[in-house]
Amino acid sequence: MSKSENQTVAQLRGIAVGEKQPFGGIFLLRKAAVKKAKNGNDFLSLEFGDRTGSFQANCWGDSPAYPALSQAKEGDIVRIGGVSDHYRDAFSPNLRAAQVLDEKEAEELGALDGLLKVSPEDPEALWDEFSRLTDGMANEGLRLTVRAVMEECQGAFRTAPAAVSMHQAYRFGLLEHTVHVARVGKALLPLYPEVEPSLAMAGCLLHDIGKVIEYAGGLVQTRTRQGRLLGHVVLGYKLVRSAALRVQKKFPEKINADTIERLEHIVLSHQGELEWGAAVLACTPEALFVSLADNFDAKMSMAQEALRDAPQGTELSEFMKGLGVQLLLTRPVLADGAEAKEQQENLL
Repeated sequence: MSKSENQTVAQLRGIAVGEKQPFGGIFLLRKAAVKKAKNGNDFLSLEFGDRTGSFQANCWGDSPAYPALSQAKEGDIVRIGGVSDHYRDAFSPNLRAAQVLDEKEAEELGALDGLLKVSPEDPEALWDEFSRLTDGMANEGLRLTVRAVMEECQGAFRTAPAAVSMHQAYRFGLLEHTVHVARVGKALLPLYPEVEPSLAMAGCLLHDIGKVIEYAGGLVQTRTRQGRLLGHVVLGYKLVRSAALRVQKKFPEKINADTIERLEHIVLSHQGELEWGAAVLACTPEALFVSLADNFDAKMSMAQEALRDAPQGTELSEFMKGLGVQLLLTRPVLADGAEAKEQQENLL
């Protein structure tokens, strides 16, 4: 397959439903599982992706692509070809050929740079903003605690994804999500004077820090052994507690046991619900504040990504598990002139 035949996920998802055409592309194999059909035969359930998105595909035992794909591992680079098809209006092709490539081969074919999805925001600017938000906290003990955590894991934090699949599941995604949550917090704190600002901001900046251990890097993000056994909530609690105790030992007058416990509680409860992974439910104003800010950005980021990735003219997204809906992707058409003025007056 020549360079000109390398199609992206965005291009493939732009193929009209019902239209069948040959395609070819080089993608990351993000997920692979062997499943059993109703007739008892095994088939492969696969997810392929690149910088522009991802799609699902099944590969049956009688497909010419089956031998190569049955040996491929999650994280492999795979060149595939076939005929476009759709399932429930989502691109789900008929695979006819497959070949596992190494990074050098993918680079020679001009595909390597397009495989790894990254944050649409400048990671250096995000890190500068994170640092300013840290410096802006009035409480020195909490400020020192955030810095102590970053001294231990800044490198991983600045490049890690925020998730494997739900939201900001790309390089620099964790930094992007954290800064977004802190932005939400900074904007809303003046409305809720009962919430202690430094404690809430420290929680915004550290709530997901356990993800630096939960996920393993590479072309495809996977969960580590610790991530599977403990999860980012507990891992984050351990990182934050260790850093806070180091600060307390060195500067006992700057952070007390009550503050440490409240910060730990924010990390342990930020997932919001026990069935979502929270160790406990939020029971301080600051913990509730951070949990809601976290959920707000996670869901709005899903919507942002769907809007960014949608092919031109697409009306509805595919079903989004994290939101529980198909998102309307067409932009609103607002009234103008006298009608708009009347609507504005009605709102006021």
